[in-house]
Amino acid sequence: MSCKVILAQSIAASYRDELKDTIKTRNICPKLVGFLANEDPAAAKYAEWTAKTCAETGIEFELRKCSRNELEDKIVEANQDVDVHGIMVYYPVFGDRQDQYLQNVVDVGKDVEGLHHKYVYNMYHNVRFLDEAKTKKCIIPCTPLGLVKVMEYIGIYNSILPYGNRLHGRVVTIINRSEIVGRPLAALLANDGAKVYSVDINGIQEFHRGVGLQLKKHEVCETTLKVEDVLPLSDVVITGVPSPAYKVPSHLIRDGATCINFSTFKNFDGEEIKKKAAIYVPAVGKVTVAMLERNLIRLYDYQNQDRAAKATSTA
Repeated sequence: MSCKVILAQSIAASYRDELKDTIKTRNICPKLVGFLANEDPAAAKYAEWTAKTCAETGIEFELRKCSRNELEDKIVEANQDVDVHGIMVYYPVFGDRQDQYLQNVVDVGKDVEGLHHKYVYNMYHNVRFLDEAKTKKCIIPCTPLGLVKVMEYIGIYNSILPYGNRLHGRVVTIINRSEIVGRPLAALLANDGAKVYSVDINGIQEFHRGVGLQLKKHEVCETTLKVEDVLPLSDVVITGVPSPAYKVPSHLIRDGATCINFSTFKNFDGEEIKKKAAIYVPAVGKVTVAMLERNLIRLYDYQNQDRAAKATSTA
């Protein structure tokens, strides 16, 4: 078999080394607070994994457990604490629109997950910076950002093309359209120039910036296409179906495609996919956590810049 299997650990390594070096050379200790307000064992495991990774990197991580009815007040406390540089919440909490509300309770300047409305709006409108001087990049949700970094690492992004257009000519299918990962990822990739087929149980949408990337930001079109129509066209297939029973039909994958799985379950048949794919990435979790830490360092710097600017203006 000619398929190259690439593990998340090898992709995350350079980012983690850079983070460790930054923290050590600058002698800083950013603090991340995670809130756990549910009984989900997967969330507890993720919190444990985050704590371990942060300790290795040199980041202070504190897990705060509370009831879901206390959570809003606890987030506000952390917002007001100058010693807390980043906040994350292990969702779902209520599992409905109240979770969306909580995402916006988190201070935009401490939102390491990039779920605040300001970041979400900017992402969908292809606004990449928070300021006119373009010194502060927007925070992007960790898993979609991690998947972008995976695609950069394996050469899907074409560095010869201008920044913002480096997926021009690529066709990507994403089997997941959740508001946390699938839809943001489709928007990010389309804004970078790809034609994206976004698949969920209700059908397939196409995200794109038009012929020759004439549009400034992506648009979304409904289609009547089926999975069997889009998989054979796709240079990249990304899956995130939260079910152990789901498997992508390997026979539909284009020969030489790149296949990436971000689900906690194996959405590809490991042996069958190696017969078709050129590159297979079975999981991305370690890259996601590296992006979480990277977002934290970025917010730490923004907070210090804001404090310095405020001190200068009042001097």
